[in-house]
Amino acid sequence: MSSRASQNSEDQLDVTPHADDYIAPAPRVSVQAFCTSDSTAAAARGASEDRRLAKAHLSVHMGGIEAAIETYHKAPTPNVIILETEGGHDILAGLDELATVCDPGTRVVVIGSASDVAPYRELVRRGVNDYVIGPVVVLDVVRSICSLFSASEAVAVGRMIAVVGAKGGVGASTIAHNVAWAIARDLALDSVVIDLDLAFGTASLDYNQDPVQGIANAVFSPDRLDTSYMERLLAKCSDRLSLLSAPATLDQVYDFGADAFDSIFDTLRMTTPCIVLDVPHQWTAWTRRALIGADDILIVAEPDLANMRNAKNMMTLLKASRPNDKPPLYCLNQVGMAKRPEIEVRAFAKTIETQPIAAIPFDSRLFGTAANNGQMIAEIAANHRTTKMFLQMAQRMTGRAETKKPRSSLLSPIMPILKKMRGGRGRS
Repeated sequence: MSSRASQNSEDQLDVTPHADDYIAPAPRVSVQAFCTSDSTAAAARGASEDRRLAKAHLSVHMGGIEAAIETYHKAPTPNVIILETEGGHDILAGLDELATVCDPGTRVVVIGSASDVAPYRELVRRGVNDYVIGPVVVLDVVRSICSLFSASEAVAVGRMIAVVGAKGGVGASTIAHNVAWAIARDLALDSVVIDLDLAFGTASLDYNQDPVQGIANAVFSPDRLDTSYMERLLAKCSDRLSLLSAPATLDQVYDFGADAFDSIFDTLRMTTPCIVLDVPHQWTAWTRRALIGADDILIVAEPDLANMRNAKNMMTLLKASRPNDKPPLYCLNQVGMAKRPEIEVRAFAKTIETQPIAAIPFDSRLFGTAANNGQMIAEIAANHRTTKMFLQMAQRMTGRAETKKPRSSLLSPIMPILKKMRGGRGRS
């Protein structure tokens, strides 16, 4: 058993899952849980279906530490063992016996209770990596397993944000690129944009890039994927923002299996704090997998009936597929287009059953100029309200606190009056 502990017992007193917590996915590991209660066994089985443990193999057994010792007398130990203790039972002797049949690299998580008599320090000495006070829920089990690898290996596990349109042509790519720009420039997070629309992607145009290589080289050469190879494929858009561009050519078709992009995502997660996926509006096995596997999802919609129906359907499916995650977010784009009948934001939100995180006004001149110049909105209109919206969306998607506004002076309320008085004297 390993001799490291991930956190102390005081940290575990609050067992309520927090939907806003970022939990990095676990690698391909084997996990075996030995439970003493049906509720903990149910939580562990639920955890095995969570997207963050999609690569892990989690099996659930009853019998607690005694069953674990008996099992490992005959079978090799997995990467992670989860042990539930019985209240009032001193498990130190059991851990000592387990150590005699346990491989040195195995990590151990103990689910205890308030009546446990074993001091936490003694548990650490016996190689316990994490101690959780029960009763536990699904998210507690997921967090405990994932934290063993995201923290103990000191690997920068990237947060993956997927942006997709509820309908074609709603401007999802434009929003994805501008939000990624705000994440990199204003939040100072090293970020990568992945343009997944291989045939018609516009990221290279929006960022004014002409890379020779891109995502096609990665997806068609899975055997070559490693961090150094991925670095060579990235185009540098700014000091903190890179692009894995789409070829945007029609000389071949791009039919992929469900897991075609998994290796690309996993490789970039190891080196990049934030990854923004520009997901095309199509419903295939791999787009569905990319959305479900993302840490945060943003659906972009226009205020019309088809967008409302599609957004509702997507929200419903993604919520059902990600029961332990916070629900997807959505924003409305091109709001207030002249002479176009629209569904009011209030009515749209009532159908979706949640408010949009932004309602971006229609501005053909602003967005058209940015697109034709290969610039971001912030580059041509730094103080525009849409630029501020993109920053707020970036903060919301990354879980970063809002940037602090400068403190106002005591004279702020009367400054407009003083300015008017000065203007009047100048004219006289």
